[in-house]
Formats: sequence, C-alpha cells, structure tokens
Amino acid sequence: MIKIAVASDQGRVTEHFGHCESFVVFEAEGTDILSETVLPNPGHRPGFLPNYLHEQGVQVIISGGMGGGAIDIFNQHDIEVIVGASGLAKRSVAAYVRGELKSTGSVCHQHAHHGDC
Repeated sequence: MIKIAVASDQGRVTEHFGHCESFVVFEAEGTDILSETVLPNPGHRPGFLPNYLHEQGVQVIISGGMGGGAIDIFNQHDIEVIVGASGLAKRSVAAYVRGELKSTGSVCHQHAHHGDC
C-alpha cells in the first residue's frame, strides 16, 4: 500500500504547496484507491510541512508548484515529489497510480520565502 498526499484547495490540486487549505491523503494498492482523508494545512513555516507529511507516512506528494527548499526536504525523506499537476486531486492520484502522471520538475520562485512555495 502507498500513501499519496495532494496539496489541495476545495478538492483541486493547488498551485502553491505551502499555502494550500488542506492535504488530501489517499491510500492506494496497485491502481485501486482504497481511502481518502483530508488533513487541514497546519500552517506554512519553512521546512515544517515536508516533515509533517513524512510523519503522516506519506510516500508521494503531488502539487501544482513547490519551492526548492520543500523539494529538498521531501527528497531527504525519500518522498517522491510530483509538481506541475492540476485539476481534481482524485483524478491526479488515479493518473499517478496508472503511471500516467509525471513531474514537470518546476520549482516555484514567486515569492521571497527562501524558495518555499
């Protein structure tokens, strides 16, 4: 089983990882999505969210955009980062488990939070 988190606003993939309203965490086995849980965003502080999601057992994070600092921390925890996603969170996860969702590798540089988006 794998745990996949999606940075989400109202059920859609958000463009700004750290500023999302919640993380929708899906558990999947093969191509089957088994469960879906919504975790409210506990707050945007540099370095906090990647560690928080690691503590939740997340193995993959999907977002529209993300800063380089957050990506580095996820990589340190061996959490796969998928950026450049859009649309409904559940559809993105379904595409991921089918092997159809790939990261664009885009890093967000839109504000001055030390590269954390």
